Amino acid sequence: MATLLRSRVTDWTFAVPVLAVLVLIGTWGRNLPGPVIVVVALLLGGAVLAAVHHAEVVAHRVGEPYGSLVLAIAVTVIEVALIVTLMISGPEKTQSLARDTVFAAVMITCNGILGLSLLLGALRRRVAVFNPEGTGGALATVITLATLSLVLPSFTTARPGPEFSPAQLTFAAVASLALYGLFVLVQTGRHRDYFLPVDSRGRVIDAEEHAKPPTTRAALVSLGLLLVALVAVVGDAKTISPTIEAGVAAANLPHAFVGVIIALLVLLPETLAAARAARRDRVQISLNLALGSAMASIGLTIPAIAIASIWLDGPLLLGLGGTQLVLLALTAVTAVLTVVPGRANVLQGGVHLVLLAAFIFLAASP
Repeated sequence: MATLLRSRVTDWTFAVPVLAVLVLIGTWGRNLPGPVIVVVALLLGGAVLAAVHHAEVVAHRVGEPYGSLVLAIAVTVIEVALIVTLMISGPEKTQSLARDTVFAAVMITCNGILGLSLLLGALRRRVAVFNPEGTGGALATVITLATLSLVLPSFTTARPGPEFSPAQLTFAAVASLALYGLFVLVQTGRHRDYFLPVDSRGRVIDAEEHAKPPTTRAALVSLGLLLVALVAVVGDAKTISPTIEAGVAAANLPHAFVGVIIALLVLLPETLAAARAARRDRVQISLNLALGSAMASIGLTIPAIAIASIWLDGPLLLGLGGTQLVLLALTAVTAVLTVVPGRANVLQGGVHLVLLAAFIFLAASP
């Protein structure tokens, strides 16, 4: 019975991404009636769950910290494609879309995913334990990338408003890509042990001690299906985005809130994967996902947007406003205090989740 159930689950995780992509192809660029939108939304949720499954298969095969990088980079590449596509299709309303989406991704990962992971880990063991050396380095990289790309444009004087000049944008893009590349080299090479799960005494433990790794063929199939599922997630999210925009307008919410909703949808696979890892007492893997996703979101998105800005019309607004700057600064300070001890309880997790709630509330009611 267990084998049959496992087979059915596997068949489901294979079929849903393919079906979601087929529906995406059939509905792309069309005005959809309500029942079709419901079907697309259900397939979107199924594709998210399938992406988590296949990401975990790949992560189990390649081991940590490589497994965490797979999902973070894959989701971010698709996120970049979505941002560029929306900016091309509606330049008048999307001059700040990159900023809104990247900032939302940073707040969701550094407060939502991180806070949820710490809360689940602490509930399981009373105290969530992780490696402060690797996590602290990741956090420092995220803060630096966010400051270079999202804070400085509000204070430079080469262009009016919160935007970089072409030279400044080029520097920010190159610096972001270089810093992200350096972090990946450190995480996967010289200091790989800093990003592996640890026990209560700080000793490195195997992320998957008891489970047999999948075969190379199974991992490659899951990698392909992971990419298919992520394409379906972002594509179906874009398909229903007119409905989301209409709902946002009907609720009298700021147009920037669309970026928050898109970021929430795109980051669902990472959120679920991080929650599962935390429930298995692998909080370090969860933090790798959270901070790695924030880092990739900036380090890959800003260079891509810099290249796309060559043919995009209108200004590219990257600088954060006053409320956003306060939230980013509060997140940075709180995250530093959380990470330095290498141990956290439910209070730290709750604080970060409250910060996420404050971000979402203020995005809806600035």
